[in-house]
Amino acid sequence: MKEEIMLNYDDTSLVEATEIQNEMRHRVSLVTETRNITTIAGGDISHNKDTDTVFAGIVVLSYPDMQLLSYSLVVAETKFPYVPQYLGFREVPPLLLAWEQLPQKPDLVVLDGQGVTHPRRMGIASHFGLLTDHPSIGCAKNMLFGNYNPLGLDKMSTSPISSYNEIMGYALRTKAGVKPVYISPGHKVSVKDSLSIMEKCVLKHRIPEPTRLAHEKVNLFRVGKLKAGYHVTDVQGSLF
Repeated sequence: MKEEIMLNYDDTSLVEATEIQNEMRHRVSLVTETRNITTIAGGDISHNKDTDTVFAGIVVLSYPDMQLLSYSLVVAETKFPYVPQYLGFREVPPLLLAWEQLPQKPDLVVLDGQGVTHPRRMGIASHFGLLTDHPSIGCAKNMLFGNYNPLGLDKMSTSPISSYNEIMGYALRTKAGVKPVYISPGHKVSVKDSLSIMEKCVLKHRIPEPTRLAHEKVNLFRVGKLKAGYHVTDVQGSLF
């Protein structure tokens, strides 16, 4: 059943946010529901320092060939502070606005941040996945919670991330000799499938294509080079 979407958490305290996470965590599913993936999205946020304005974007790509199909951009206001472990309360509401602009939803969404590799197993990808009732994966640039053994220096080397004696995600080296990214399921995807899906999203950059392109679009949007709204691209990535 789809969660009632809360569009902002401006008046939510950290104590209340912790309680919300502890309640939501019990409804996260780590069972893969969608096997036939043909489209995959990436979501990210950009903002100007010391302002309440955030620029949110979701890009939709074909899978597994990683061609940009469309993207949705919105500008929103948030008063919830940037606090580690509570990223969802600041970034999910504007991302939901970008999500609502998509006329056709992608099969799966990748968020720039944690999934269940979080002290309360409620990173931004789990938060977003629960509120949209949609399969989601977290792809983080930095570790937040858990432990992993050193992984090989070669591209596509992996090492499982464990917490509470359970494998919750993977460190994935996407470029030889470069710091890995950290993959974990958000909702409706298994730990193992999260890794295999994201491996197919790696091209020549450290950041896998869904969140790399989302990051690119929201930063162009923030500096005025792109406009708000829903945009469709051709196969070369240009606007129609």
